[in-house]
This record gives sequence, C-alpha cells and structure tokens, in this order.
Amino acid sequence: MIRYFKTDNQRIQEEEKIGDGVWVQMLQPTHQECAEIAEVLNVDIEDIQAALDEEESSRIELQDGYTLILVDIPTVEIRHEKQSYTTIPLGIILTQDVIVTVCTEDTPVLKNFVINRVKEFSTKKRLRFVYQILYRTATIYQTNLRIIDKRRTEIEERIGQHTEDVDLIDLHELESTLVYFATSLRANGVVLDRLTRYKRLEQYPEDTELLGDVIVENQQAIEMTSIYRDIINGTRELMSSVIDNRLNNVMKYLTSITIVMAIPTVISGIYGMNVDERWMPFANTPHGFLLICVLTLLICIITMLILRKKKML
Repeated sequence: MIRYFKTDNQRIQEEEKIGDGVWVQMLQPTHQECAEIAEVLNVDIEDIQAALDEEESSRIELQDGYTLILVDIPTVEIRHEKQSYTTIPLGIILTQDVIVTVCTEDTPVLKNFVINRVKEFSTKKRLRFVYQILYRTATIYQTNLRIIDKRRTEIEERIGQHTEDVDLIDLHELESTLVYFATSLRANGVVLDRLTRYKRLEQYPEDTELLGDVIVENQQAIEMTSIYRDIINGTRELMSSVIDNRLNNVMKYLTSITIVMAIPTVISGIYGMNVDERWMPFANTPHGFLLICVLTLLICIITMLILRKKKML
C-alpha cells in the first residue's frame, strides 16, 4: 500500500500523487508498487525493497541523487500466544524533493506523524523528519524496555510463592528480546554517528540539536537494555536457586520418610526370621505383638522428633 502526505501550515493532509515536499509512505508494498516508485524517483528498486527483508542490518548509503537509511524499529508480535517484542527494518529514502519510508507494518513510529501528533513536523524539512522518526524510535524502545522490566518484576514476585515452568519460558523470552534490542540499538547508533557528518541536505540549527537529543535517547536505551539484561540474569539465577532449594527440601523430606518407614520394616523382618523363640524378645509374652507394635511406634516417633529438630521434616 502506498500513501502520499504533505504538510501545510503544520497540518498534514493526504495527497493523490508525488510532488515536491511529499512524504511517500509504503506499507508492505508489492513488487509492482516498488517498481513504480523506483521509476518515478529514479532510485534502485533493491534499495526500496531492502526494508522488506527482516535480516537487513541498519546502515546509511549515499547513492547518486538520493540517500538510503535503514534502521531497526521495535514492534509487537504474538509468540506462544503472548505479546512479545522484536525489531523490524524501516527504510528511509531521501531525495532532493521527496522522502520515502518503507516498512512491512503500520508501525507506531510513523502513526503519530500520520495523525499529526508531532510538534514542528513538516514533510518539506526532510532531514528534520528523519531525526524526528529516529527520536520517536528511541522513545518507543525505552517504553518497551520499561514494559519488559515490569513483566520481569511480576515474574520475580511469584518466585517466593509459586514458580511455574511458564515463568522460566517467559524469562527466556524477555532475555531474547533484550538481545534483539541491544543489537538493533547499537546498529542504529552507528547510523546516528554517520548522520552527524551528513552534509548532502541542508540542516537547520535546531536540526543539529534534535540529532543530539536522538543520540542521547538512543544511548540511554542501550544502557537500559544492558541494565535490564543484568537484572534478568540475576532473576534467572535466583529462580534456579529457589528451584534447587525446593528440590533439596523435597529430597530431605523423602529421605526422612524413608528412614522412619525403615524402622518397622527392620523390626518386622527380624521377627519374620526362622529363629528360636528364646532369642526373640516378647515372643512368649502375653500381648507381645501389641507391645512390639507400641515399641515400634515409639521408636518411629522419637526418630521423627529427632529429624524434625534437625529440620529434615
């Protein structure tokens, strides 16, 4: 799908065709749509389709007459019937008159621009538009990171109560997401560093300041990712320790039960041996069987008290 937008008096409106100062938004475009835009703007169709490949890495390329910028943006996906986070490429093509964005999804990064909720947004100031997209990307990364940490906190609170296998799976999913985020943010940082030396399009003084803000926000997101990864590692180690401790407690309990149950087994085994009655206590005593049972019970109770004192029961 292709849509054309243009700002007029700080209001965005949809256009019917490409013109000067127009923003071309391409969402999951077909090969034919890519070919049409490539022909009109005189750009390589492979550069337009680069953002459609999920394996494309962030980079900036200077071509004849236009510039290709590829960055990774966060997005939501359903994994194991739960909401998870991952990253997808966003392609930005800058020409002398037009800016083109290419993405496989209708991402929240661009949605605020479409509904005119970004201050000082103008499709004519293309380089500032790029910086605003990158700033929006960095802030969404930070928002998603806070949500991830909140989910980790919920898992951590359940550790002392009732830990399930699904908590381990969720913790692994969160850690995988942080790995994706860390890789993407570092790659985006390289693109931002190159943009500081970008001289092909005119930059206003406030654009330079905005780029500095983007670099700060991106670096902050990188630091948040590193911190949250360390915290998740600690949570996982804590969970493993708690599970091991519970297993040890179960093994101690079963061992104690085995010891107690072994007492009547040994006594009954002795009395079941083919031995002269003279050598068997209470063999000829009235109510001898009852006495043996009571004595066995007393020995079991004493053993249980000793084990309980040693915190094995």
